[in-house]
Parts: sequence; structure tokens; C-alpha cells
Amino acid sequence: MYKAADHSQSSFLDFNQPLGLRMNPNNRWIKLADLIPWDEFEKRYRHLFKSKTGNVAKPLRMALGALIIQQKYQFSDRELVEQITENPYLQYFIGLPGYQEEPPFDASTLVLFRKRISQKMLMEVNEAMLASPEKDEPDKKDDDHSDPPSGSSLDDSSDNEQHSDDAANSGTIILDATCAPVNIRYPQDVSLLNEAREKLERILWWYHKEYSIELPRRDCRAARKAYLEFAKSKRHTNQKIRKALKRQLSYVRRNLEHIDGYMADGYAPATEHVDVLITIFKLYEQQLYMFKNKVHKVEDRIVSLHQPWVRPIVRGKQKAPVEFGPKLDLSIDSNGYARIERISFDAYNESSCLQDAVEAFYQREGHYPERVLADQIYRTRQNRAFCKEHGIRLSGPKLGRPDVATIKNDRKLEYQDNTDRIEVERRFSLCKRSYGLGKIMTKLKETQLTTVALSVFVANLFRKMQQILFCLFDYLIQTDVIWQQASAG
Repeated sequence: MYKAADHSQSSFLDFNQPLGLRMNPNNRWIKLADLIPWDEFEKRYRHLFKSKTGNVAKPLRMALGALIIQQKYQFSDRELVEQITENPYLQYFIGLPGYQEEPPFDASTLVLFRKRISQKMLMEVNEAMLASPEKDEPDKKDDDHSDPPSGSSLDDSSDNEQHSDDAANSGTIILDATCAPVNIRYPQDVSLLNEAREKLERILWWYHKEYSIELPRRDCRAARKAYLEFAKSKRHTNQKIRKALKRQLSYVRRNLEHIDGYMADGYAPATEHVDVLITIFKLYEQQLYMFKNKVHKVEDRIVSLHQPWVRPIVRGKQKAPVEFGPKLDLSIDSNGYARIERISFDAYNESSCLQDAVEAFYQREGHYPERVLADQIYRTRQNRAFCKEHGIRLSGPKLGRPDVATIKNDRKLEYQDNTDRIEVERRFSLCKRSYGLGKIMTKLKETQLTTVALSVFVANLFRKMQQILFCLFDYLIQTDVIWQQASAG
């Protein structure tokens, strides 16, 4: 059951402060709370609760606010509850009517918050926040004082931007893909099979306890000894690897046959064992196929028994050629705000996202961008033809023999595009270093997608607050200069 939030706290002055505590109204969390349109987000959040009975759910501001704080500081669930309990500014941010010494929620409740606030909902919230008018921003007649994205010249073509269907192309889209690695052990075939064998042995023991079935032969000690002999050896030759794989495959096959026989006789497994058995069956088939065919690739390869949806993503980077986690395409607009164009745990060709990103830009702005900055993988013939049809300049060298008359200007333009395209790499670095995109610590599939969307949303949120403060500071400087000129005159 869900009830609309009590709006008794409408401003910082209504926050019930303890006696003797003086809070700074210019604190960043107070300004950030006033920047977010909570009421608009709550209208979307309340539709998730269909039942009219049961316990009353926590309001959206408390749920989303707690996740924003956690994403900003990378607290654990327990540490986040402690920090909110001790900090009145954070309590104001999550919508409490006054300071309280009791925790506002349990640490386990954060899992429910991440499940309810899905990745799709966060992307909608991000779009609504970027489309909403910025509060406390003074009117600006001269666009030359707006904040460009970190020294780049992305706004050179968007000063006279028009929002009409017949407007000329203006603005810029920067597009690139990355992988958000999850917190799993580096997968090795022998260790995966050994883990599957141990889980099957526990399931067989459960059958023995639940149905009083005689334990079959498992050779637990011999299997464990064989694995440790391989794992502790300093040099893993191909012969040693194949010998260890063969032994572990035989142990897993024998345990699976025992469980198949139990189920054929009508002995059902426990509910929590069903998904594990399905994953182990698929893992055994994949490992057996690769062992027999002497290959190292298979479709939808399982790299973690606990998170079977995670796939290897080949990135080709020097630090990590292969990463394990969701792959996402990120776009940066002329104002430096990021949007997730596509996200998936399965590997895909990111060039297919360019046309969708451009069409999404058209739906938002009412016109196509003047240029699209992307690396070589996006410059397919289909994407080049699409951009040429809509009058969009795609970064990179043109196809065919270079024109001698314009080669100097083309190289200068290409250099400028490559310089401006660094903004998306900077955003990847920021999100991975400061907002948790570098290692996803959540364990469920839906919560991992929520964490990725939260990282992008929180980065946009703090950027918007910085831009508002920059515009306000610039406005005050201009006003002071005008007053000085008037006094001197």
C-alpha cells in the first residue's frame, strides 16, 4: 500500500531542527533537494502499488534520496543508514519533517528500494529532470556565459537553437559505449566446474535429509584433492588444464545423473535449488561442448553460477581486454548531460544505437543535431547514409580519396571533433571513479541495472546543480560590474 507523501516539509525553514543546532541553508544537500521535482516523480512512483491494504510503503523521496546519497558516497547499506541517522542535512534531503535519532529505515529496505525504482523508471526520471526548468537560474540574454562541458566547444553550433519542426540542424551528440563490470570472481573453467560440483553435493545431501535417500557415491575428497592439486600448481599447461577439466566434468556428470534419477522417481528438489540446477545443467553442456571441440567460445557463456545473466564483454582495452557486466551506450548532449541509449548484459554492436540516439534527440529538441561525434565503429555505411539524409555531419574522415582543396580544413575539423569527443570519455571516468560504475556491487539482475542508471542520473544531478551555481555566480559578477560602471558614470 502507498500513501502520498506528507508535504509538511515544504522548505528548509519548516525543517524541525534540534535545540541549539544551526543548519546552513546554503548546504549542497539542501540546494539539491530543492532542485529535484519530487512531486512529479512521486506521481509515477505511486502507480507501482496496486493494493490498498498492507503496510504503508516508504515515500519516493526517502527511497530515491537514500539511493542518491549511497551512489554519491558509495556507502554500504548499513553504513548508509548510520550516516543518515547522524546527519541532519541528509535527513532533510530524504524528506523527514525534522531531525530524529532513530534510523528512518532498516538496511534491508534498500534492496526493496532498488527493486522498485527500476532502471527504466530512473531513465524517465532523468529525462524529466533534464527537461524541467532550472530553479533559481537568472534570465540570461547572452548565451556566451553558459557553462560548456569542461572546456570543450560543444556549444559552438547551438547558440541559435530553435525548437520547431522546420528548424535547422543544431546541437551536438557524443556517443560511445562502455562496460560496467560487476563484482564477480574472474571466471575459470575448472573453478566453475568445481563450484558446480560442490553445489550438487550439497543438493544431494539435502535429498538425503529430506527424503531419507541413501547417499550415492560422490568421491568428495578425491574431487577436492584433484582440484586443489591443479589450483596450487604454479604452471598450468594445456595438458594439465584438460586433465583437470575432464575429471571435474566427470564428477559433475555423475552428480547430475543422480539428481535426474531422483526427479524421475518423483522426488522434487527444493524451490531454491531449481534455478541453481538449471544453471549447472547449462554450464555442464557448455563446458562439455568446449572440451570436446577444443574451443573457448560458446553462445551465452556462463561465467558465474550466482549471476548467470552476466556475459563476457570483449572491449579490447589494455587494462582489461574482457569485462564482465552490462554493456551500455551513453550519449552526451550539448549541455554536457548524459543519457543511456541502450543497456544490455548481452554483447551487441554499438553502431546500431546511433540512429536511435539521433531520433531520440529529434523527439526532445524538435530538430536533428548538426554533428554526431563517435568513434570508428559507429561510422558504418548505413549510419553515414542516415546522417547524410538528415543533414548531419558525422565525425571522422570521409570515404574515398581526400580533396586536396579542403584537406587542411577537413583535418582541422577532424581534430576539433576528436577533442570534443573526449567529453564522453571524461564522463565514463567520472561515473566509474565517483559514482559506482567502476564496480557494480549489487547481486540481482534488476538491481545491477538500477545501479548503472543511478550512476548516470546522480552525475547529471550534481552537474545541473553546479551549472546553476555557475550561472548565478556569473550573474552576480555581471550585476556588480554594471553597478560599478553606473557609479563611475
